[in-house]
Amino acid sequence: MALSLYVDTARWRAHQKTVIDQFPGIVPVCKGNGYGFGHERLSEETSRFGADMLAVGTTYEAARIKDWFGGDLLVLTPFRRGEEPVPLPDRVIRSVSSVDGVHALVGARVVIECMSSMKRHGIGEHELGLLHAAIEDVRLEGFALHLPLDRTDGTDAVEEVIGWMDRLRAARLPLHTMFVSHLKADEQARLQQQFPQTRFRARIGTRLWLGDHEATEYRGAVLDVTRVAKGDRFGYRQQKAASDGWLVVVAGGTSHGVGLEAPKAMHGVMPRAKGVARAGLATVNRNLSPFVWAGKQRWFAEPPHMQVSILFVPSDAQEPKVGDELVAHLRHTTTQFDRLVER
Repeated sequence: MALSLYVDTARWRAHQKTVIDQFPGIVPVCKGNGYGFGHERLSEETSRFGADMLAVGTTYEAARIKDWFGGDLLVLTPFRRGEEPVPLPDRVIRSVSSVDGVHALVGARVVIECMSSMKRHGIGEHELGLLHAAIEDVRLEGFALHLPLDRTDGTDAVEEVIGWMDRLRAARLPLHTMFVSHLKADEQARLQQQFPQTRFRARIGTRLWLGDHEATEYRGAVLDVTRVAKGDRFGYRQQKAASDGWLVVVAGGTSHGVGLEAPKAMHGVMPRAKGVARAGLATVNRNLSPFVWAGKQRWFAEPPHMQVSILFVPSDAQEPKVGDELVAHLRHTTTQFDRLVER
């Protein structure tokens, strides 16, 4: 009995092809938990469709993935002096976001990150003049821009990239390759048309692996079902059942990522109102689980355990049976499945 990730492989790969066709020179991204699929599986997929480069989050990920993917590996986390050395092959390319970092990587293959409106990390315009001497001692693979997902101020992503292209050109720096993140296909095409001598390479993870929500589905197997009456005590904290129904033990707990949720950026009155309502219910131990039974998301009977969750299903719903599977709405990037089932 397990928390399973079901994958419609043909549909999943058809979506991959759609994205690959839209972004010539795509650099697939495999970081974190491998977008829910795992590093080994995404490395295999990247090799299957013939990409020559795979982007990873850290040097530690590169050290693991190097045995599964034979092409170039681009480490997205910028190099810093004093970081723990990790043995890596020459086909690993390091991102760098400072002039000092470039000087420290003599002989290495590097991509220089420019400071975008994300304001996370990157070389500033005032530092471009210092790069001439620094890049003489490295193998420059290109420059990069990590752009924001949303532009609430109405600015144009293409114009931001053009601005940096103009700055780099004015500083007489090589512009053979520009790595970009979070551009639309038509935006990349516009840039490629305007700068035909530069190769634009999109680094894409979420859109490539998770863009078709119908291609994947998590399901938790029912392990036990116990009937309870209103007022019966149960669980670690011996709470009382609010009404007649069933306690349903389902595979999937905190070790799988069940019950974990990243903070959300809320815009508008309705999302904020729903957030306030959820917080209010949580204060009286009412927390909605990700598991669906009989067409409804069911409430946690108590906080999820390490490997299972206990749900409350009221008596007016159909009784679940041991061996049934409940669909679970889980975030791929925070979920660890027990098994992957291909369909």
